[in-house]
Amino acid sequence: MSADRSVLQRTIERGERDGGAIEFKERLSREIHLSEGRMESLVAQLRHRVLSGDGEATYVLGVTDDGGLAGISPETFSETMDVLSLLAEEADAHIADVETWSAGSAGNGDEEGLVGLATLQEGGVFEADDDHIVVGTAGHVDHGKSTLVGCLVTGRADDGQGGTRGFLDVQPHEVERGLSADLSYAVYGFADDADEPVRMDNPHRKSDRAGIVERADRLVSFVDTVGHEPWLRTTIRGIVGQKLDYGLLVVAADDGPTRTTREHLGILLATELPTIVVLTKADAVTPERLAAVEREVESTLRDVGQTPLLVDRHGVDVAIEEVGDGVVPILRTSAVTMEGLDDLDRLFASLPKRATPEREAFRMYIDRSYKVTGVGAVASGTVTSGSVEAGDELLLGPMPDGTFREVEVRSIEMHYHRVDRAKAGRIVGIALKGVEEAEIQRGMALVPRTDDVEPVREFEAEVMVLNHPTRIREGYEPVVHLETLSEAAVFAPAEGRLLPGDTGRTRVRFKFRPYLVEPGQRFVFREGSSKGVGTVVDVRNDGNGVINR
Repeated sequence: MSADRSVLQRTIERGERDGGAIEFKERLSREIHLSEGRMESLVAQLRHRVLSGDGEATYVLGVTDDGGLAGISPETFSETMDVLSLLAEEADAHIADVETWSAGSAGNGDEEGLVGLATLQEGGVFEADDDHIVVGTAGHVDHGKSTLVGCLVTGRADDGQGGTRGFLDVQPHEVERGLSADLSYAVYGFADDADEPVRMDNPHRKSDRAGIVERADRLVSFVDTVGHEPWLRTTIRGIVGQKLDYGLLVVAADDGPTRTTREHLGILLATELPTIVVLTKADAVTPERLAAVEREVESTLRDVGQTPLLVDRHGVDVAIEEVGDGVVPILRTSAVTMEGLDDLDRLFASLPKRATPEREAFRMYIDRSYKVTGVGAVASGTVTSGSVEAGDELLLGPMPDGTFREVEVRSIEMHYHRVDRAKAGRIVGIALKGVEEAEIQRGMALVPRTDDVEPVREFEAEVMVLNHPTRIREGYEPVVHLETLSEAAVFAPAEGRLLPGDTGRTRVRFKFRPYLVEPGQRFVFREGSSKGVGTVVDVRNDGNGVINR
């Protein structure tokens, strides 16, 4: 809910006037307000309000005709928003923003009543570009991942204390400690008719982030992962489950490559992600130290079969052409002096979007969920294939018992900007009708209701053991990271054992619950210092119903 209640009060005081841009509504219902004849009248009224406000109107919801705070239940408010969205679509407008406040009892016992402001703008809901790339950061803690991204999305130099990291979508306790504990997100972009990138003036304003999506012709989204060792599983989730186009491995010049650096590099390469290495804190060391760390990074890359490409020597255009297929560009940067950030801008402005999957049907694996007052449950993640629109009927699951829940898409947001459609590669939040937020769990998937999907408890995989102190035998229990799920599983190697460096078949069975798994999906497994990668080859059914497939 908004903390600034004065915005609501001022709007009510301005009042609902003929020829004005403000409209009071207590509630809107499908049964009454979408009926024949009534809907046409309300669409005309909405169009009039938008035109009167030079392209923008404000609807005050949950109030009487004279502006009294009636308050409506969260369920009624949600239905009101659904109806208002349909009316706006018919009037060639869209809901740009919604704020809600408590109005006391909603007439249902102790249930809280809501009053809200909906801002409507002329024109259809924005649809994002087809050239949108998603970049995942990786690297050791305190090597400057979030600080670098903060500089890119704002164009501002850092204060030398990591101040720009606060510009990312992070939690308050992370800002206080200066350490990321979960994935965070940021966005900037490029306009076809402008020489400068499209950046944010005030990243703490949701409207600034939404404005990037609206103004840029090409978007660059960042998934900023976690560098601290205890949260390695979160980093793996960010790399494996977010449908990234490129990896950005950050190495601090004052520290150099660490064990975590090498582990993150191994995960990026194991998932076949084109990778760029950025040397940060170039201003904090001598030229000799910077050159030494650069050589150490080159050696690290060659040790894992990659060819380093120094951007300072070969240029940005060569890096754009060669990245991937075993070639890893290396750039020197400083968030304080802004050295090298122009080169990163040029890279991100021109790097090609990776090929989308062949599947045409929509699919999204859920990374997180949250509840928005007046909207309801929201599932967030990266669209892995197909597209989704408001009003689509979907299946959510599998639930712990293996079933799928029927849900409906209320609305879609991308970096706080409402969009009418989201395609593969978009990081979005999808508001869902038909499910409570507490029922949504990370690792679940959203698919079309017409899909013939079944839960999978067990599958066959081709795996490569990257590191293990002894040998992997039947009963080995690592954590499997596949899409956004992280689940304990039991291995049963086909040949009885797998040694470090081996590639072979194994049966994999989730210990606690089924998931949506299909052949061709890549995954990472890890247990202590042991780790490896694999590809799903086949899914299994043990004959006892829906659990295994």
